[in-house]
Amino acid sequence: MVSRFQFLVLLLAALHGAAAAVTFSVPKQAHTGGYKYAPLDPAPVGISFEFFAFPSYFTNVTATNQCLSNWKDLTGVWPPIRIGGTTQDRAQYDSRTSAYVVYSVSNPADAPASLTFGSSFLTLAGSYAGSVVVGLNRGKNNIQNTIDAAKITVSEVKNLLAIELGNEPEYYSRNGQPIAGGNWSPATDAASQNNWAISVGSAVKKSPIIQAGNSNDSPPKWGAAELIATQNATVKQYVKTYAHHNYPGGSVTSLMSHRGISSNLHVFDADVAAALKENKPYIFGETNSVSGGGAAGVSPTFGAALWTMDYVLRASYSNISRTYFHHGTVGNCQYCFWGRYSMGAPYYGAYAATALLAKATHLTALDDGNSNYAAYVSFAADGQPLRALLYNSDYFGGSGSRSSQSFQLQGLSGTSLKAKRLTADSAMSRVDQGGKVSFGGQTFTDGNCNVAGTESFETLGVSNGQLAVTVKASEALLVYLQ
Repeated sequence: MVSRFQFLVLLLAALHGAAAAVTFSVPKQAHTGGYKYAPLDPAPVGISFEFFAFPSYFTNVTATNQCLSNWKDLTGVWPPIRIGGTTQDRAQYDSRTSAYVVYSVSNPADAPASLTFGSSFLTLAGSYAGSVVVGLNRGKNNIQNTIDAAKITVSEVKNLLAIELGNEPEYYSRNGQPIAGGNWSPATDAASQNNWAISVGSAVKKSPIIQAGNSNDSPPKWGAAELIATQNATVKQYVKTYAHHNYPGGSVTSLMSHRGISSNLHVFDADVAAALKENKPYIFGETNSVSGGGAAGVSPTFGAALWTMDYVLRASYSNISRTYFHHGTVGNCQYCFWGRYSMGAPYYGAYAATALLAKATHLTALDDGNSNYAAYVSFAADGQPLRALLYNSDYFGGSGSRSSQSFQLQGLSGTSLKAKRLTADSAMSRVDQGGKVSFGGQTFTDGNCNVAGTESFETLGVSNGQLAVTVKASEALLVYLQ
């Protein structure tokens, strides 16, 4: 027999054009209800800065500090950053230069083919209050230069989390990197990585200190499990974390699909398990929507913001401890969250994900990842549920009628709860083209990333421990359970 509450849910769904409700039960305590629970890093969302562009982000882009500070205001912890990318394997340390970086390009939108950097580069990295991963050169096969740079890194970067030795080594051979002479393969790269980890780690007298892996090809080839199988105890003592890169690509529709996100992340299950077996964290050391700086028709859209949000949450649920979103050439970066003059829509998705995870110790997913509708719950240190996030990944491109989905949550307390909505006119809305994206009625100001507008909460009624709420296509809702 249909209860009065369920009847009202169905009636409301019909009145609002919503599909039949999807129903989820919220556990009253972490580690109950038959769900899988993932432990959370204090700051799971991070930023990766392209090596040569890093000084510019921190000295010429006003928004950088504020955008990072906004997340810190939620979590109480500065977000982690990683400095690296393709140009780390083009960069040589020069102890004589006082400049952050020295290079020349014919077009400001280009990345340099070669560059040098001085100790001031690392002093700047050391001024950041959060944890820092620094990527150094392995491709040029000049281990003494890398050791010299690593020693300065250790002395100058007080919040140093790890050092990477090379970036995406599977591409060394085609890029003409000297270290990849002869028959370059996962096996020869692993031998190189392992030898360099011991040499650099012992030279700086730090263990564990190395972020190992750092490949981009889909596992198992070039993956962590494959690398770990080649490592002995001597190597492993120097390994701090295992990292991989990931750029799913595709159209806005496929990118933001919850089912697609879940499927993409399952590719990494074996590698995550292999790292955790070694009691080492597994992270996405570099990631974003589409490789090569992003795609203009995909990466700056609100659909990419929704992907960012759901991707962070599904990755965290999959025991991927931290996710570092890559930021490339200033002024030539479609997937960047911010720039000198405008905000990017994806920043809103990262902010919403951070808001769900802030000051939580565990996360669970209430859905199985096999539909377009997602539900997550974060939990406090005492095991109590903190917040829930509901996501409707049905695509709405801005024309025709916008569908909606009714969500029903059960197992709740009290008579009402408050919520914030992440929304835009469509999945194709772009902040950098004047489109309106908001979270809880608020926006982030172009050029400085300051929060603007009045914070707006919706009030959701709870009856007999249940609530029903409608989420439009290409929209998400954060529900505060306390």
